[in-house]
Amino acid sequence: MITLQKFAAKPIRAALAVTLGAAVPAAFLAAPAPVSAAEGDLDAAVAALRGIGSMTADFTQTDRNGATIPGKLFLKRPGKIRFEYAPSARMLVVSNGKSLYLVDYEVGQVQRWPIGNSPLGALLDPSRDVKAYGTLVPTDHPDVVSVEVRDRKRPEYGVITLVFVRDASAPGGLRLTNWVALDSQNNRTTVRLSNQSYGAAIADSKFTFVDPRRTGGRR
Repeated sequence: MITLQKFAAKPIRAALAVTLGAAVPAAFLAAPAPVSAAEGDLDAAVAALRGIGSMTADFTQTDRNGATIPGKLFLKRPGKIRFEYAPSARMLVVSNGKSLYLVDYEVGQVQRWPIGNSPLGALLDPSRDVKAYGTLVPTDHPDVVSVEVRDRKRPEYGVITLVFVRDASAPGGLRLTNWVALDSQNNRTTVRLSNQSYGAAIADSKFTFVDPRRTGGRR
């Protein structure tokens, strides 16, 4: 696990706020050497997302400048997610099923968005019809499935491209491996997952946080 210096977390904070909030997307970059998607892959990707009752994973998050920070991901449907960053970052991203929060313990601030207004709504919002807003993106390998999700009528909700690998042991036969968000200023945020584990019990208390505005910045 990588330990980052404090300065590395600052550009990630800025990119993350844009990505979580009302990011206006630019065109997404697909993988090189396109391979046509197989028939039914969009349905399979939707089934894979809906099949995740709970998931834990390690992650690395990288901004457009290449600054990377590791952490632990907790996901529980419907609508709950927690990104526990390395302690040096002193920040947290968490959704309680209704709202998504960026909690910055360094400066004692909290930003909030309805989960449906974020690119992460494709993962979290139970009312979001991924198939209605999703488009298969050509990839460079037949075992890789890439889905771009955007609501063209609400560009302020942002865009997320979800990448899966065929894996019979994963829900729906597809393992979510990473996603990418890109705004109109080319602020790209990439999250890569590893050590995914499905079906574990995760307490709802995991999707709460200590408010730094009330505790003087303490976690």
